[in-house]
Amino acid sequence: MKDHYPPLNPKAPVFLHGGDYNPDQWTPDVWEEDMRLMKLAHCNAMSVGIFAWAALEPTEGSFDFSWLDRVMDLIAENNGYAVLATPSGARPAWLARTYPQVLRVRPDRQRNLFGRRHNHCPSSPVYREKTRTINAKLAERYQDHPALIVWHISNEYSGECHCNLCRAAFRRWLMEKYESLDVLNQTWWTAFWSHTYSDWGEIDPPSEIGETSVHGLNLDWKRFVTDMTIDFMRHEIAPLRDHTPDVPVTTNFMGTFPGLNYWKMAPHIDVISWDSYPNWHAGDDVRLASDTAFVHDINRSLKDGKPFMLMESVPSATNWQPAAKVKRPGMHALSSLQAVAHGSDTVQYFQWRKSRGSAEKFHGAVVDHVGHEKTRVFQEVAKLGRQLERLQDVVGTTVRPDVALIYDWENNWAMNDAQGPRRGDKGYLDLCKRTYRAFWQQGIPVDIIDMDQDFSRYKLLVAPMLYMIRRGVDQRIAEFVEGGGTFVCTYWSGIVDENDLVFLNGWPGGKLREVLGLWAEEIDALYEGDTNAIVFGDDEALGLSGEYQARDYCDLVHAEGAIVLATYKEDFYAGRPALTRNAYGSGEAYYITSNNDDDFLTAFYGALAGKLDLLRSINIALPHGVSAQLRSDGERRYVFIMNFNAAPVQLDLGDQAYTDLLSGDEFTGEVELAAYAVKVLN
Repeated sequence: MKDHYPPLNPKAPVFLHGGDYNPDQWTPDVWEEDMRLMKLAHCNAMSVGIFAWAALEPTEGSFDFSWLDRVMDLIAENNGYAVLATPSGARPAWLARTYPQVLRVRPDRQRNLFGRRHNHCPSSPVYREKTRTINAKLAERYQDHPALIVWHISNEYSGECHCNLCRAAFRRWLMEKYESLDVLNQTWWTAFWSHTYSDWGEIDPPSEIGETSVHGLNLDWKRFVTDMTIDFMRHEIAPLRDHTPDVPVTTNFMGTFPGLNYWKMAPHIDVISWDSYPNWHAGDDVRLASDTAFVHDINRSLKDGKPFMLMESVPSATNWQPAAKVKRPGMHALSSLQAVAHGSDTVQYFQWRKSRGSAEKFHGAVVDHVGHEKTRVFQEVAKLGRQLERLQDVVGTTVRPDVALIYDWENNWAMNDAQGPRRGDKGYLDLCKRTYRAFWQQGIPVDIIDMDQDFSRYKLLVAPMLYMIRRGVDQRIAEFVEGGGTFVCTYWSGIVDENDLVFLNGWPGGKLREVLGLWAEEIDALYEGDTNAIVFGDDEALGLSGEYQARDYCDLVHAEGAIVLATYKEDFYAGRPALTRNAYGSGEAYYITSNNDDDFLTAFYGALAGKLDLLRSINIALPHGVSAQLRSDGERRYVFIMNFNAAPVQLDLGDQAYTDLLSGDEFTGEVELAAYAVKVLN
């Protein structure tokens, strides 16, 4: 494992600061002015050509790169870098008119009209050939250009197609996976409602005008959509690799977007990037900061700690949110440096210059419609640019947490499809974020992984609502605990296998029952507004006491060797186990039977952190709303102290002396942190 990574590209051993640049919407005199403004804003990297296909190929087979040549040259002449995009995210009108088969078909079997974005069929031979041609021409033309440092593949992949080609591809995918219909029918449990298939041609993707009740079908369709997206993405990447094998490629992810499994996509790109748009100042900024940090840590974890790219963020207002509230002074730098604190080596924006027309003309930008640098937002961007220049030693550093929390896309898909114990969203993502927050508020770094990753290097493995157990995962958890690890699991875990078939002979299924030392007989799903409580007895191991509110779910379990640490207070299951601990090999496994309030999560995981001596970013008490995050090269430590409160706070740094890399000031003892302020301590 590396503690220090090389820069994204050796050409640019610095933090990248810039954004989405759309020169094809503007005239050359504006380009010249943009270069002047980029220098003033301390921006050194522009993402170019993301939606420029119509400008690059105005008519079929007629290409015009002259404008892009000039823009790339201008960027290089001004000591900048280009993140050059392939334009497949939005095709030109001539392509849709001439070849309507490139347009997607909806689940109702109706083909879309031309418009919007990502409205293409990933199976279409025509669309694949057209994207290969334009990508190859871009790679051939700019392979040696001094500005080129990263390829930006398409934009925010999403969606699915139900055309004949995609349906046939899905059937081939199923045939390769299952080999026989007998195996498929058994795996999908199609005897239910007499849905047994007797021919591969009878199988169609899930649709509201057809089948939605076979959960194995629904799950495999989602897996197929991810695989098809990956196949199309690899098709896009191939000509770039041919001409520029040393230029890294990325595509911008969208946080916890449920439509694609990013763990499956990550191995096929060189660097992870994502688009972050928190709705600041809409309520509890501290909770939102933790939720955003959770996603930053997913993106750092997708490449085992390798720094990622904050590909899109907004320097002020986001026009597609319910209200386009502007960032308050200080929040831009704070939210940007939060991404850096959690592993980003870039701060990039959508967008550099506001469009004059269409859907994003009121979306925030570095350069507003007024067109000059004399705006509050521009000055805040420039200030952040200067701050990033002071942090160059942080580039390439990472963190190696003692804690891993499992957030798994397939687990989420399967659980939310299940018609029980609640309908629809089961609260899995929310519980993962709330669990994460218990560590975040203590300054304890966390990796966010899926269940297929290596567990062995962690002290603590936390698996909220691990409904699905894919093949072999229970055995690896058992080995982790047996070898001395601590495992925490919650209600509604170990219910189904990777095919969404329920485990027989008792929950949790597989080895989990043995590891946890209990049997879960049934689960009580409480109505909204209903509550219970859990009450601690004499817990000498963790030192917890008192009672905590329980809501939503109450698992009714029987201890089979596990020690009961807390019990239910009310209802017919009063006195039944509510928190258990089981010794297994050299380690321990805990089971939380109910959805408890945040006070419980803070107390429980705080006690575990002390018992296990978990790595902390800094060994001080953190006031509410103050986050501490660590980056290190294995020797030097860079601690980001961030105040997400709208008011100043005091904190005690203790006897150790620190230098703030942003200001150059030295600190020890009591320090005031202004509202929305950041210090980077070394």
